[in-house]
Amino acid sequence: MTTVHPVILCGGSGTRLWPLSRKSYPKQFVPLVGDETLFQACAERMRGPDDAPYAPPMVLTNAAFRFIVTEQLAAAGIDPGPVLIEPEGRNTAPAVLAAALHLAATDPDAVMLVAPSDHVVPDAAAFHAAVAEGVRATREQGDLITFGITPDRAETGYGYLQLSARPDGSGTAQKLSRFVEKPHLETAEAMSADGSYLWNSGIFLFAVRDVLAAFEAHAPALMAPVRAAVEQAETDLGFLRLDPAAWGGAEDISIDYAVMEKAANLSVVPYSAGWSDLGSWSAVQELSHPDADGVAASGEVTALECRNVLLRSESGAQELVAMGLENMIAVAMPDAVLVASMDKAQDVKQAVTALKAKGAKQAEALPVDHRPWGWFESLVVGERFQVKRIHVHPGAALSLQSHHHRSEHWIVVEGTAKVTVDDEVRLVTENQSVYIPLGAVHRMENPGKVPMVLIEVQTGSYLGEDDIIRYEDVYARK
Repeated sequence: MTTVHPVILCGGSGTRLWPLSRKSYPKQFVPLVGDETLFQACAERMRGPDDAPYAPPMVLTNAAFRFIVTEQLAAAGIDPGPVLIEPEGRNTAPAVLAAALHLAATDPDAVMLVAPSDHVVPDAAAFHAAVAEGVRATREQGDLITFGITPDRAETGYGYLQLSARPDGSGTAQKLSRFVEKPHLETAEAMSADGSYLWNSGIFLFAVRDVLAAFEAHAPALMAPVRAAVEQAETDLGFLRLDPAAWGGAEDISIDYAVMEKAANLSVVPYSAGWSDLGSWSAVQELSHPDADGVAASGEVTALECRNVLLRSESGAQELVAMGLENMIAVAMPDAVLVASMDKAQDVKQAVTALKAKGAKQAEALPVDHRPWGWFESLVVGERFQVKRIHVHPGAALSLQSHHHRSEHWIVVEGTAKVTVDDEVRLVTENQSVYIPLGAVHRMENPGKVPMVLIEVQTGSYLGEDDIIRYEDVYARK
């Protein structure tokens, strides 16, 4: 029986779901629908059915997300395969090629299943059945497989796949006639009515040997830099960091443009059991179980006389009240609020562009800053002081560091901190505090089995995060 090797692509920024999804912490790591994050749900789905062998998932992500990836997998009880670190985003073609080359080193006949980490696929059994059909077509015909979603509306936000004939409902792989770019509404309506067009899901399956041959034939310029990036990769705390210099020489291009639109041996497995890429707030509204009036509410929300709305409050201390709204989106974060017409759901990324142009930090950064050891958030910021809440995971430790421009006061409010200040090491428990003078070499650790939370008060002439001199760091940050 063929072993499927899942490959999860996990580097996107998800700007169309701003303000909840931002560059510093994009949508795949957020529980948008249900209690699991999209990434966790994807990894769980990639475990495969009980009666079919699936290898542990390979993950491709960037350096900023590497610890988030392993933390969320551990929370879901999933032991990953290799985690490859992309030095910079170069789109899906180099990422898929790197995964194929890495697999080829140990099993050139492997079959790889490539999926984005931020899709919703509610019927895992139907998905696994579609994958099994793709494996059959790959093994028997040597085809490169893509999965096409049966449209339930005329959608202008997706690319389309035209099949050689209308699907017969059996789910059997069919030959692909052509790719179609995101259409205008009139074209989308005609394609949806035609019946031979499916949405392009961006999920692929192929034998490693076949996809490498396709890259050699249709994107040969990618082979040398990506091969060098894989061969010269360095192990870093269990991650495999692709070589930055070689990787930077790879073209920024999608696998659709680089290979799939040029290859002749393409087949599509039709899929009609439910799918969404959650590419807009309107898609989130549809999957959030709206009530009879179309009101989808999350968090501390009160809706009065509203119809067809998405209302989300992402702070327990913030009540979102909506009155008389129709066809609207309102998403309230502690540092930013989005209010938009539902028909502008696909255009939210324009707001991010406008915020970046004016230098607003809310464009890309969340108020909560996630780190390998936990997270922190700024509660109050003044001209010469800042107050933070810091959460440290059990067993985690911040780097041994000092500052040129600020001193700090730490007050432990939950758990126990092991604190180093120059040559002194001591335990600080709840309601106790410690002072860190300017220039002192210091570190905080959580030696316990429960999270440790402290309030940090900084004072000084400069309070930026770049005022850190690191002497030791268990996470090997540079």
